[in-house]
Amino acid sequence: MISQGNKSGLRNPWVWGMLALIVIVLSVNATFVWFATKGTRSALVERDYKTGDRQSNESLLSELRMQHQLAWQTEIKKPESVVVGTPATYQIAVQDRDGKPVSGNMEVVSYRASDASQDFSTPFREVAPGRYQGYINFPLKGYWELHIRVQRGEERFGVDTEKFMVSAS
Repeated sequence: MISQGNKSGLRNPWVWGMLALIVIVLSVNATFVWFATKGTRSALVERDYKTGDRQSNESLLSELRMQHQLAWQTEIKKPESVVVGTPATYQIAVQDRDGKPVSGNMEVVSYRASDASQDFSTPFREVAPGRYQGYINFPLKGYWELHIRVQRGEERFGVDTEKFMVSAS
């Protein structure tokens, strides 16, 4: 019979095993909390930020300042609906801060957040001064974004679209 008056339960190896397991779990969790609050970043994460495809904060801020100074405006004409496997026509107009058309090279990167291996880029053709046209054929349904990059000489400008749905049919 098991009761509080029976002290033989403390001699049971299963009770000691469960207590030891609880102590080990609490110790491991305390170690993780200590590492998390230690205040230093992991060297592995820091190296990934520096060597990965990401830009450093300074280069990103420099690019944003340059784009802000350019103050180019874009107007994007999107198709009503986008269907997988059917080329969708996009027309993009670019003007500088004075309203003059911007002639240069345009590349549009189709970005799929859920699967980076499916990202692809499409060069757009300038059909009139400051007006570009391209056909994008999306290989998969789901949410996509477009990253539009325009370069005129040394000047670079980029703008991103909101997410949109590519339907199966």
